[in-house]
Amino acid sequence: MTTVTEKQAVDRHCQIALDLTLRWQSPHARHEDRLHLARFNVWRDLDLLPPALQDELLGRRPGHRASHPFAPGALLPEWREERVLRASVADFDTRFLGCRRLEPRLGRFYPKGILAGVHGTFRQDATPIRLVARTADELLFDGNHPLARFHCEVGTAVHGVQASADEHGGRCREAIAELTTGPGMQAPHGEVATDFFADDPFSRRDPRPDGDFYRAPRWVNHLDGAALEQVGRLYERLLPPGARVLDLMASRDSHLPGTLRPAAVTGLGLNRDELGANPILGERVVHDLNERPSLPFADATFDAAICTVSVEYLTHPMEVFAEVARVLRPGGLFVVVFSSRWFPPKVVRIWEDLHEFERVGLVLAYLRHEPRFQELETFSLRGFPRPADDPHAGESPLSDPVHAVWGRRAG
Repeated sequence: MTTVTEKQAVDRHCQIALDLTLRWQSPHARHEDRLHLARFNVWRDLDLLPPALQDELLGRRPGHRASHPFAPGALLPEWREERVLRASVADFDTRFLGCRRLEPRLGRFYPKGILAGVHGTFRQDATPIRLVARTADELLFDGNHPLARFHCEVGTAVHGVQASADEHGGRCREAIAELTTGPGMQAPHGEVATDFFADDPFSRRDPRPDGDFYRAPRWVNHLDGAALEQVGRLYERLLPPGARVLDLMASRDSHLPGTLRPAAVTGLGLNRDELGANPILGERVVHDLNERPSLPFADATFDAAICTVSVEYLTHPMEVFAEVARVLRPGGLFVVVFSSRWFPPKVVRIWEDLHEFERVGLVLAYLRHEPRFQELETFSLRGFPRPADDPHAGESPLSDPVHAVWGRRAG
């Protein structure tokens, strides 16, 4: 049993609602990765945190926030040469997935078990390793954590304290391991450009025109309620009030919070009925970006553009992102939000091939390809409880993850 105490300070006999935020900078972007822990058991799990974070949490009350820097090797294991694996090209199991052939591509992550017969590996090992160099006969994989050489900052935010009457049993929760599983995969490996674009990356299982697939409206939610709320908060934080907003690949919901009060919202989508059901839209445009990547708007028309849970369907993403830069005014913001749900027949091949944090790197690569986008940032949010009334509540106790990438149109 637990008793909610609004004013209680954190001690070793309570549970807390805790946010951990990892901030770091790569050569091309700033990154923020947040993990929400709805029930962090202090008596059991506090000692698994770095000492600086332990000292910061004890005695604090809800609303407290702090941040601590960590040099390379302080938060995560330091980079070590012995974690670099050499394998022959023949060791790479091209049929690892069973359904189609995989090719080793520079900068990409693969499960360690894909290296058949290499000493110290076994097929069930899902530890991600990154291909960082190759010759005609040899592959070089880095098995170090992708953030091993980065300076990081960890923020803590206490949202609630509950007195706990049970201090026995349960699973220890290594919160830092959870926080740092995935982050780092968004950034290229040094000067090695990640090869996202080999192997026909934008092919799809269903190659028919999208207009046929979306001819009938699809009244579905693409995110659960908790994730939708977080997307709204993100847009509220990023988008300026009174903005002229372009909602790309729009449907019945623009995901904009009611508090934002934009000057105007233009929705561009594939189904007229879905656009018609979206109450915030002032203008509705039916347009297939995969058939015609050009946007039917004049230069510098919008202050901001958003694309919510749809970027994974674009077959000409670089062309579309260039068009978004054209229709944004100087300083205008383009925000791309996505998660872990999609229509399998229409998602592009590369999207399904990647780890969820590699997808952040893919969208970042789209933005980097267009030189008019600057001040690039990425964001991830995980760990919120899934609403009990969500259709997928029985599949996972956690809400859909929220990932976002954004940049500003240069002046």
